[in-house]
Order: sequence, then structure tokens, then C-alpha cells
Amino acid sequence: MLWRMRAFLKGLSTTRTGTLGVALTTSSFLLLVFLLLLQAAGVLGNSYAGLLTFLALPGVFVAGLLLIPVGWRRLQRRTGLSTAELLRTQFPPGLVQASPFGSSLALTIAGLTVVNLLFLGFGGAAILHHMDTPEFCGTTCHAVMNPEWVTYQSSPHAHVPCVECHVGEGADALIDAKLNGLRQMWLVTVGGYRRPIPTPVTTLRPARETCEKCHWPDKFYGDRIKTIARFAADEQSTPRFTTLALKVGAGGQAGKIHWHVAADNEVRYQALDESRLVIDWVEVKRGDRYHRFTNRRAIPRDAAPPAARTLDCIDCHNRATHVYRQAEDVVDELLADGTLDRTLPWAKAAALAAIATTVPRDADREAAIAGALRAFYRRQDPRALARHPAGLDEMARALAAAHARNVHPQMNVDWGTYPSHLGHRQGRAGCFRCHNQDLVDDSGRAISSDCTLCHSLLAFESPSPFQYLEPVRPAQPDSAMHVYLQAEFTGRAP
Repeated sequence: MLWRMRAFLKGLSTTRTGTLGVALTTSSFLLLVFLLLLQAAGVLGNSYAGLLTFLALPGVFVAGLLLIPVGWRRLQRRTGLSTAELLRTQFPPGLVQASPFGSSLALTIAGLTVVNLLFLGFGGAAILHHMDTPEFCGTTCHAVMNPEWVTYQSSPHAHVPCVECHVGEGADALIDAKLNGLRQMWLVTVGGYRRPIPTPVTTLRPARETCEKCHWPDKFYGDRIKTIARFAADEQSTPRFTTLALKVGAGGQAGKIHWHVAADNEVRYQALDESRLVIDWVEVKRGDRYHRFTNRRAIPRDAAPPAARTLDCIDCHNRATHVYRQAEDVVDELLADGTLDRTLPWAKAAALAAIATTVPRDADREAAIAGALRAFYRRQDPRALARHPAGLDEMARALAAAHARNVHPQMNVDWGTYPSHLGHRQGRAGCFRCHNQDLVDDSGRAISSDCTLCHSLLAFESPSPFQYLEPVRPAQPDSAMHVYLQAEFTGRAP
């Protein structure tokens, strides 16, 4: 059996081209089998091994197969022999019997053809499976996708494969995604990608085909209580609390947040540029007609603005997975959960100054942030350097870890590069893109921006988290808010 295989491969090596084809095909096949055994044994498991195993080696195998008939054709042109004559010339008599296509040669060709088809079928399936893994998406193009990979691993969707959101279901979605992936691989190869990667991603499928496979907007969620702790930049890092009763509700409920994406409602809008930050008009479907609100102050930015779109989940939850926080939000959260020691003097001010410092590419983040912390205290409170050395070291480590999650100099990702549209703390982003006094209908009536549309306030930058539900003291400045909120929650008129 082995002599037949050796004789067959030698017969295919008709010219240098054919010999190269046989060498590439045979070596790639054997190397692939070897790597698969190593992966099965747990020796190999990183994305680069997968890239070699499932992308490079099958490509080399196919290239080798194509070179073999090219070499055969060249030999035929050079010698002028027919196919039957070449078969008798190239292969030993034991393989080519009475007929040029004798049984031994025919069986050898048929057997290798079956092996090739099985190999290519397995390779194709393995390629698709490997390309659908989060590790492939996040680490194969390390420099480009590293920011997304880092934020993905600490996100609420860390156990959801990337393809569930970025590809969706169906053959059309798969084909579109792979063609787009080829384009992206070419851009990475030639360095033609943008830094940072622009958002929003316009190739995402509608949220009803992705997000709503798990999240059900018509389900009743009721009100959700959210407390936000903020700290002053004073010596005590004085806390202030804002507590919201978010009116999540259900899709069909007017006056609830998920009304925007209910199956019975339809909200369409036209943005002026690809960032979708400035809205030209909004339409709300009422019955079989649309009620339009037009931006009376909009100045066109692009010669050809993007197409109008129907509002869905990602228009508000635009950072559902790749969450990049603002510097002050990060510091406040670290103070609130105790990661940063608030007993350190000027903890908020020092941490904010340090984490916002510019760290050069490839520099030691912790060392740079520790240096910024000590520089702050040398200016503000030199005694703290001697009194709290361990606390400052611990603060530098925590801030460096947060900085590494949110700031990626190699892709020009800095604080605020990717704003979230949940809420409205960042100026005209978020809710205020549509809920503002500039979007008006034909009668001049604007889209409401009343605070109570989406939430009730239980405290607003107050000393305690539920300040407005505590007993009212008439002398305090926000006593009217106390009365209003207590009436709303008890159902009794003030």
C-alpha cells in the first residue's frame, strides 16, 4: 500500500510546479493532523494556533492541489504526449495496468479524492466554527480589536458569543458577515483601518433579530430603583446621592421607557451624520399616519446624510457590551464600592487628576498614574505622602486597572471617545438627542423633555439616597420636591 502511495505522489511530481504542489499538499495535510492532535491534547489553545490550523493550512492545501494539474498540463505541452501516454510514462506498471485507467490507479485517485473532499469539508466547517469564537474576534487582530476584547470580557454579555449580536441568524447574515470580514482582514493587512473604530456599526442586523432573542421588551418590568453616588472634589470627598425610580414598564405602556420599542409603536428618525448625535427629524406613528417633529436648528453636516432608521434597542443601549466609562464615573464608582479609600484626604480630586493623566503608548500605566498621584499630593497635601504610602499604592493599582479597561492609546481610544446614550449626563447625547426643545411639530410643540417621563426622583445630589422620601423640613430648599414625590408614591394629593 505504501509503495503505491509513494509511486502515485512521485508520478504527480511531473515538473517543478507539480512537485511544489505535491509538497505543499502533503506537508499541510500532515501538519494539520499534527496540530489537531496537539489541540486535542490541550497543548495548543490560543487564537494564533487556530488561525494557522483552520485558515492558513487549508489555504496551503488547496493551493497545492491547484498546482498539481498545472504542472501536469505543462509537462503535456512540453512533451506533446497524450494523457494515456503520460500516465504510462509517469506511473509504474504496477499502478497502470492494461488500461491507462486501470483499477489500482483508479482506486488510488478515487480514494485520495474522497480524502481531499473530507479534508476540505472538515476544514471549511472548522474555519467557520473558529471564526465564530470570541477569541478569534478579539485576539486575532490584536492591535485593532483589543479595546473591544478588553471591554467585552468585563461586560454583561461576556458569555455571549460575538456572532450572536454582530452576525445574527440565517444564511444571508452569515454570508454578509464573512464578506465583510474579508474586507476587514484586508484593511488590517494594509493598515487601512480607522483609529478609533467609528461607531455606530452600521452593518448590525435589526435588534428584533438579535437583542430580542433574549430580551423581551413587551415583558412588564415595572419600576427599577437606581442610586448613583457622586463625590465632591473636597478634602473629605463628600458623597451626594441621586436616586431614580426608572419607569422601565413594558413595551405597550405610554409614559414608560420601553414604549419606544413596543411592537405596536414605531418611531423613526433621520440623523445628520453617521454618529447619530444630531437628529434632523423624528416621526412617531399614530394610527396609520406619522407625526413628525423637525429640528428647527439643524445644520446639515454631510452632503449625503445616512438613511432614516427605525428606533430600536441599540439607539439607547449603544454600549450594551463594549462599555467605555467616563473618568469621573469610574472614580465615583470605585469610591462608592470601597475600592478607593475615602478616608484618604482629597481622594476624589487626587484619583480624578491621576486617572485622567495622559499615559504614553507602551508606558507603565501604574507607574505613570502613581507619579501623577504623588505630584497631586505634593501640591495639595504633602503630609499625605508620608502618612498614607500604602493607600496611595493601592489607589494607583486600582486606577491603573480601570485606565487599562477604558483607555487604549494604540487605537486612539481615550476617555469620552465612545459616549453612552443611556441617560443624559453628557450634554446633548443620550435622551436629549430627541427629547429637546428644538425638535418641534408643525404647531411648534416640542418633544417633551419632562424629567418624570422616564423616572421619578427620590433624591438629587442629596446627603442621603432617599432624601425626598424622608420627613419634610419646610426650611430646606427642596421641600417642594419632597411633597411632590411623597404624593406621587402614596397616591395622595399634596
